[in-house]
Amino acid sequence: MSYKIKVQTAKILVIDDEPEITDIVETFLTESGYTVEVENSAKNALEKARQFKPEVILLDIMMPDVDGYNVCQEIKNDPALTHIPVIFLTGKDRNDDMGRSFKAGGDMFIKKPFSCERLLEIVNIVIMSTNKH
Repeated sequence: MSYKIKVQTAKILVIDDEPEITDIVETFLTESGYTVEVENSAKNALEKARQFKPEVILLDIMMPDVDGYNVCQEIKNDPALTHIPVIFLTGKDRNDDMGRSFKAGGDMFIKKPFSCERLLEIVNIVIMSTNKH
């Protein structure tokens, strides 16, 4: 059985309050062939996701106003967005955040700092696993 999945044509939404991070991730994933949108405000994240309709969301945990756990729970509680895999990005200790990440509805977890190559590998895996209908 062969799957014709165009992984690199997928749309990715990057939600992080640090523009330096979103700029690097956006540039790297765009150069890898993805369509990328960025949101630097957790408060605007849901609306951006509804408009953009991404295949994957990269979501920072530590943000001012609303943390990534709450954003993820809102995404997973929204019927229009609940199917979208969420990959958490965090600078905190892996053991502290991993359990909370999955309880909030996250699908994967990447610790900062991360290599762009590792991020791309995880994004590709998540997209391929969700496209096998």
